[in-house]
This record gives sequence, C-alpha cells and structure tokens, in this order.
Amino acid sequence: MQIDSVEEPLIAIRVSQYPTDLKKEFLLLGRSNVGKSSFINTLIERKNFARTSSKPGKTQTLNFYLVNNAFYLVDVPGYGFASVSKETQKKFGIMIEDYIKTRENLCHVFLLVDYRHKPTEDDILMYNFLKYYNLNITVVATKYDKVTKNKRIKQDKLIRNTLDLKQDFIPWSTITKKGRGEILDIINKYLEGDTNE
Repeated sequence: MQIDSVEEPLIAIRVSQYPTDLKKEFLLLGRSNVGKSSFINTLIERKNFARTSSKPGKTQTLNFYLVNNAFYLVDVPGYGFASVSKETQKKFGIMIEDYIKTRENLCHVFLLVDYRHKPTEDDILMYNFLKYYNLNITVVATKYDKVTKNKRIKQDKLIRNTLDLKQDFIPWSTITKKGRGEILDIINKYLEGDTNE
C-alpha cells in the first residue's frame, strides 16, 4: 500500500465529535512513552506529522488521522507513566472505553509494547481489556532495533508468556522500518474486504 495523503487529525474528546463518514478505523494503543507518534510517522512516511515529545502524556485527545481518504488511524492518550493527575488519567480511560464500546467501524487494534522490557501490568490489563470486548488485536513490539540479536529470542519469549499471546507479535523499528509492511498488509485486508473478522 502506498500512502498518498494524510490529513491533519480530527480531534475529539467525546462520541459526538467523532468522524461521521463511517470509514474503517484502526486504533493505536500503548504506554505514553512507547513511541506511538514515531510509529504513526513511520507508517505514513511523514516526518514529525504526529508530534513526538520527550515528555510522556502529550496526547490528551482522540486524534483521527485520515489516510488516503480511505481509513483512519486513531491515536489515543497513552496509559501509565504520564505526568498527569489521577483524575485526568481516569478521564482518558473513560474516553478510550467510550470509543471502544461505541465504534462499530473499528476494525483492528494495534497494541504497542516496548520490546526492550517485560510488558507492564498496564500492558497486561489493556490487552485483557481489549480481549474482553472481542476486538481484533495485533501486538506491536516497538524499539526492536535497540535489542541485540542474541537477546531477541529471550525477549520474544518474555513478551509472549507475559501477555499469554496465542499469536505472534510484530517486531517494529522506526529506524529500519521493520514491521511496516506487515501492518499495512493487515490494514489493506480490511480495506479490500479480504477478512472474515
């Protein structure tokens, strides 16, 4: 799939502000320092389109990026570690849950975890939360290039066992673009209707 166009995100904090064109949507979830903005920029091949920040917790809204006038990438606030109040974190949680529970055109969820570390309790909770709603999930392990080759078998096993994954995850690198083709293939299957899900 070639990315020809990406529009500045439509920003929403409540259901009434979501796009109404019923295009297919793909949700991006992850801890606030896992590299979601870098993931988006690499996926759409645009530098700094999604704003990256050294300060966790920068995303505080639902951001709908319209790609190729065909589908949306939906970026939501990161969980854990964000330097925001408990009250704000609770609002984020409600915002994300409202989206997941009400969005019929949500096709697939990409859950980003940091390949360098064991998935956190927050990662496990989020993965189980998504499974509870019977959503189609792909775990994406970011920062893959930062782990040396001789440690990767150990990390693969750690991630699979911690999340009790029944399927493989996709290793991801913004440096080498590893995993980009696989993510785009997943999206493309939905756009072409080549999926039973």
